[in-house]
Amino acid sequence: MWHFVLLIACAVAIYLSCEWFVNAVEWLGHRLNVGRMAVGTVLAAFGTALPESVVTLVAVTSGDGEAGKDIGVGAAMGGPLALATVAYAVTGVALLWTRRNRDRARLAATVPASAGGGTGAGAGAVESGDGRGSEVLTDPAEAARLAKDQRWFLAVFVFKVGLGLVAFAFKPWLGVVFFAVYAVYFWREMRGGDEDGDSAAEIDLEPLKLQPRREVPATWAVAAQTLATLTVIFFASQLFVHQLDAIGPMLGLPAAVTALLLSPVATELPEIMNAVIWVRQGKTTLALANISGAMMIQATVPSGLGLLFTPWKFDHALIWSGVMTMVAIVYLLATLRAHKLTPVRLAWTGVLYLVFAAGLVVIL
Repeated sequence: MWHFVLLIACAVAIYLSCEWFVNAVEWLGHRLNVGRMAVGTVLAAFGTALPESVVTLVAVTSGDGEAGKDIGVGAAMGGPLALATVAYAVTGVALLWTRRNRDRARLAATVPASAGGGTGAGAGAVESGDGRGSEVLTDPAEAARLAKDQRWFLAVFVFKVGLGLVAFAFKPWLGVVFFAVYAVYFWREMRGGDEDGDSAAEIDLEPLKLQPRREVPATWAVAAQTLATLTVIFFASQLFVHQLDAIGPMLGLPAAVTALLLSPVATELPEIMNAVIWVRQGKTTLALANISGAMMIQATVPSGLGLLFTPWKFDHALIWSGVMTMVAIVYLLATLRAHKLTPVRLAWTGVLYLVFAAGLVVIL
């Protein structure tokens, strides 16, 4: 019973911490004068993915022998899959839910104002709400930039899956290449706002929660709120995963299913929460950028650590997760290139995770 209580408590703590974190990271981007997209792809993504990378480092270097190394490799493969499917799907559902609620609010405001025409106004509003699911989420420039992120990810991911299928003497040293790729990506994103004329100052900034009465918060307050929330997110996320590991056997789930199917979703919970919060605030571009940026980190840093400290040899379950991740990215790329990324199409990525789950049951 206590495991379930702690699970819920951790989820609440993560959500509330993410509320404060996204508030702080927007001000941090403003202070650093980085591009608006970089706030999501680099600052927020790096902050929430760094604790997971530390866990991977501990698992592959000082974990319980081969089991620890397997956990590290599984995290390096499971994280990108959860982001490419579950995180995008939750974002799509959140968009549909948020826009539906806004339509209902507009309907409630319209009906009393109409004299004897309430039925007509209601029908019109509902019809407008039904069309929200087909509304394109990004303009051509934003779609092109998100597509570029996905192409970067796909190229790196295909390379790392290929390395998991072969063995040769200098393979561990290729881990350094993954760190270098992320360094290039980081540099490109941080200077992207200047090239596009898209500054973080354009974000509609709410007062810093630590200093709600100040129009412009102190730098120390921004840094303190960022670091404090990351600390809470880190420990709450780890406790959440531990509770999930304990609940799995109680529900009759094999340990392998919990490790490959549920734990990756739990470790990516902060990124998912960030996206939901930004969707609720009407900042869809930041929500999508946060997920794509987190995917780039997950494709490079944990993979580099895995290559350096483990044999990096994939079994059938890991290969299956790699295949489904690539299918999800190809799907997203196709919708972005066609400029047809809508909440409904985004929500459909969750089906791919269900396909992965079904295939995993067969494999195991």
